[in-house]
Amino acid sequence: MEASLFAKFYNYFLLVVKYVSCNFKSHMEYRGAFLSQVIAMFLNNSVWVIFWVIFFNRFPVLRGWEIKDVITLWAIAASGFGIADTICGNGLEIPRLITRGQLDIWMLYPRKLLPHMLLGRMDATACGDALFGYVVYIGFVHPDILHFIMFVALTLAVALVFIGFDILSGSLGFFIGNSEALTLELRFAMITFSTYPLNLFDGAVKIILYTLIPAGFVSYLPIQALRNLSLTDAFLTLLGGIGVILVGSTIFHLGLKRYESGNLLEMRN
Repeated sequence: MEASLFAKFYNYFLLVVKYVSCNFKSHMEYRGAFLSQVIAMFLNNSVWVIFWVIFFNRFPVLRGWEIKDVITLWAIAASGFGIADTICGNGLEIPRLITRGQLDIWMLYPRKLLPHMLLGRMDATACGDALFGYVVYIGFVHPDILHFIMFVALTLAVALVFIGFDILSGSLGFFIGNSEALTLELRFAMITFSTYPLNLFDGAVKIILYTLIPAGFVSYLPIQALRNLSLTDAFLTLLGGIGVILVGSTIFHLGLKRYESGNLLEMRN
């Protein structure tokens, strides 16, 4: 049983590696456009870091948070989001695929639909987010080896949160028709709340940020884990990511029963 489970996990890992490799090679055919998108996103994120540096020069502490905490928050959020959409870029396209009946082509694959569909596309700008997070964390925080290892692990856990939320918000299209605008707003909300200290929010808002919009697993627990080298907070972050993935996948498969195929004929190699 354990050997079978390990073999299944290993096979899916190889599938991820193969898809990422193919998607990256595809982008490298137009490397000028790819690099320009990566650099543009890196610079866009840098503007926000400059804003926070200026802010903390005037107000050194914000409800217990210092400049390194906010830089770490931005680094984790950007890296997690970047890893998620670099590997599973089609998560951003779920509402469009549902509305246009374009899930059909992913149903032709021998394995389950959801992994193939998610892995089928790489978002070039997300590579800039991932790179930005690591460069900023190393450049501003100067972590020791233990903090850096935990940072890497936390960015992967946060990536699960973003992937799960992409699935969950995108699956609304199964139930309400064209949900592209609503899904986009939900994702903007997730990103916005993920880049502000959770200490700024109180009461019912905090409950929302661990449930409907699970930004608390990005903007609080990972920071606490790195502050204290807390394995408990790191584990809770991972559990949050797995939980969001499971909820998103469940909603997706429930909605898939309502899916109506399109009449678009398309082939993929």
